[in-house]
Amino acid sequence: MKVVVEILTRTLFYIQVENDATVLDLKRAIEAQEKHQHDRLILMFKGALTCIIMNKDDSPLTSYGVGDNSHIYLLFCPLPPPPHPHNDNDDGFLPHFLWNSLESMGSDQQHSPFTGSSGQSE
Repeated sequence: MKVVVEILTRTLFYIQVENDATVLDLKRAIEAQEKHQHDRLILMFKGALTCIIMNKDDSPLTSYGVGDNSHIYLLFCPLPPPPHPHNDNDDGFLPHFLWNSLESMGSDQQHSPFTGSSGQSE
């Protein structure tokens, strides 16, 4: 079957897969053709009545109602934040912009979001 895939930038492309293809087969075909990592892809199919996120990789496309010339929407899982350059133990908990904001405050604890106005921990 041939399906139309649309990225949120309104870019369209066509992908050819077998009639018995699974969601994972389609993701891998997109990866091979468009160079997007298959494990970051979120596929959504707009049926007649609802929008369905195709989240079971081992399910056949037909189980979601996908057929020849169906229109699939492609979204991407966000990448994990990069590790903070000054903290080797960064677990990715604080977003990068927050680290930068905290660093810009320097050692002045009066401005720390983790202490009270007196500079003492609450």
